[in-house]
Amino acid sequence: MSRTLLSALLAAPLALTAAAAPTYAAPDGSQRPEEVRFSQFNASLNRTAPGELVEDLSTPDDQQAQNVAETIQRVNPDVLLINEFDYAPEAVDLFRDNYLEVSQNGADPVDYPYSYIAPSNTGVPSGHDLDNDGTVAGPNDAFGFGLFEGQYGMVVYSKYPIDTEAVRTFQTFRWADMPGAMLPDDPATPQPADWLSPAELADVRLSSKSHWDVPIRIGKRTVHFLVAHPTPPVFDGPEDRNGTRNFDEIRFWADYVSPNPRKSAYIYDDQGQYGGLEHGARFVIAGDLNSDPLDGDSVPGATNQLLDSPFVKDPRPTSDGGVWAAETQGGANDSHRSDPALDTADFADVPGPGNVRADYVLPSRGLPVLGSGIFWPTPDDPFFRLTGPGWPAPTSDHREVWVDVRVP
Repeated sequence: MSRTLLSALLAAPLALTAAAAPTYAAPDGSQRPEEVRFSQFNASLNRTAPGELVEDLSTPDDQQAQNVAETIQRVNPDVLLINEFDYAPEAVDLFRDNYLEVSQNGADPVDYPYSYIAPSNTGVPSGHDLDNDGTVAGPNDAFGFGLFEGQYGMVVYSKYPIDTEAVRTFQTFRWADMPGAMLPDDPATPQPADWLSPAELADVRLSSKSHWDVPIRIGKRTVHFLVAHPTPPVFDGPEDRNGTRNFDEIRFWADYVSPNPRKSAYIYDDQGQYGGLEHGARFVIAGDLNSDPLDGDSVPGATNQLLDSPFVKDPRPTSDGGVWAAETQGGANDSHRSDPALDTADFADVPGPGNVRADYVLPSRGLPVLGSGIFWPTPDDPFFRLTGPGWPAPTSDHREVWVDVRVP
């Protein structure tokens, strides 16, 4: 979608109607395809202590949650992943009842009768000194960084039925079980890939949160919503334990969707079932991947494992707001190589990393793309108040991304 058209849509809330319409029979009795909007939003609905998110969502008065809900209402996706939603099952209905189904600043309420949430590795003690600081305690020694179990989790909302019996989760998949894993190396020793001890490798999990395969039933078809939130490739040392983990967390989906069974034979889910996605299955990969193809601190080529895959489409959604922010904020943005129209996250500009493309919605080759966009308004747009400049951000330091596809 052109930037001009996207700006027009954002300036006219009524134009941002749901892409989906009920399936109906054609004259020959066959079913016509549905247009479905898939979306991902790192909404920063994380809190600093367990129970705080539930407390904040128990009333309709939390300003940040109102902003998140309004953003979602303006985009109005049919299937939505929210990253950084603390694992608290009761919070799922609270956010739906008190925010999404309540008009925010005149936006039409949005109804998601289906949802899915599951535990996250964040804050789960590993019992090991994973950062090698001499102590076994704190968020850096958890299976995924977190001040408490489930912080920075995720949730899926859907207007279409979720086949919950067929969901596959990969929370406990071990990093060392990935063939050729990019394990972190201790630069102070001559041995390669030795930052983690054999005992640690026997326990350490690949997913910093989790990887989920969530089947969405759309008419008579199933689209697999493949969601994750790889760790940021920073906050470590020369061993680059977070950068290497980020690379392999992204690789996991590239292997999972490959029709070559040898690529995915090593993968096992939390129920002990091996293998990847069934050949010919339709899917949409979504998540804050914490990796820009050209800028930032991730291992080179991390996102290209998906963007260059012959089985994945990159709709390359854009916004005018991303261009405006990069030009206005300067700093690290001045030396970036990626097109700022593709940016989805507004990070610190000095010393960096600046604004980057971190958030993705990537359909399979079998799903025709009808349009895409990033909710990042410019200052002359009435919705600029939902993103805005400065810190703390009024809603999130990430922007909602969406892609419209036709489901045959």
